[in-house]
Amino acid sequence: MSLRFKEVIDSESETKIPRPLDLGRRQTLDLGNGSEIVYISKFVSSDQAWTWFDFLNQHIPWTRPTIRVFGRSVVQPRDTCYVVNPGLTTYSYSGYKPHAYTWDDFPPLKDILNAVHEALPGSSFNSLLLNRYKGGNDYVGWHSDDEKLYALNQEIASVSFGCERDFLLKKKSNKTSQRRNDEEPPAKKSKKSSVADTHSFVLKHGSLLVMKGYTQRDWMHSVPKRLKAEATRINLTFRHVC
Repeated sequence: MSLRFKEVIDSESETKIPRPLDLGRRQTLDLGNGSEIVYISKFVSSDQAWTWFDFLNQHIPWTRPTIRVFGRSVVQPRDTCYVVNPGLTTYSYSGYKPHAYTWDDFPPLKDILNAVHEALPGSSFNSLLLNRYKGGNDYVGWHSDDEKLYALNQEIASVSFGCERDFLLKKKSNKTSQRRNDEEPPAKKSKKSSVADTHSFVLKHGSLLVMKGYTQRDWMHSVPKRLKAEATRINLTFRHVC
C-alpha cells in the first residue's frame, strides 16, 4: 500500500518534511523514476531485536576511524565494522579501508541476513556495513551509497536496533555533486528542498527499511544529530557487491 504522510519540521534545517504514519506493517513509498522505499516497522519482535542488539553491542569489534573529508582528517562521528563474503572487491570510503570480517566471525549476523532474505524474496546480499551511534551527537551526513562496487540500481536493506532515530531523504538537484559527502555537518544541509522532494522515517527498534531501484542515483539520505537521542542505536546495512 502507499504511505500516508503528516508534515513535521526538521529542527536542524527548518525544512518541512512529510512523515509517514506508523501502521505497523509493510509500507511502500514510490519516489518516482524507478526509485522506491519499503519500510517494515516490526521486522522482528522486540525481544529478538534486543537479543541481537546486545550481541552486536558487546561482540562486534567496533572502530571509530579517522577519515578524509574535504582535504582534512576528521574522526568519523559513529563506530563502524565491515563484513563481506570472502574474495569480493575491497571496500573503501573517504580514504579509509576497513578490515573485512566474514560472516563466520559473527554467527548471529547469518541469522539476521537470513531473516532479511526471507523478508525480501529474490535478494542476495553479500556484504554488510555496521554502524553504531552512541548518542545524539553521532550521525551520518547527506550522502548516496553509489560507490562503483555496487550496481547503480542496487537494493540496500537497513536494519535498526536500539534508540529510534530519524532517517531523512532528499532528492538530488541537477547540480548536486556526485562525490561522497558522507560527513557533511547537518548545518550545511540545503534549505531549498520542497516538501515533495523530502521525506522522513522514524527508524524503530527492530525495523527494516529498504532503498530500491535508482534511489542511490537520484536521492541522498542522512541520519542527523538529535540531542534528545541519548541511547545507543545500531544499524546494519546489507548490500550486494558486484
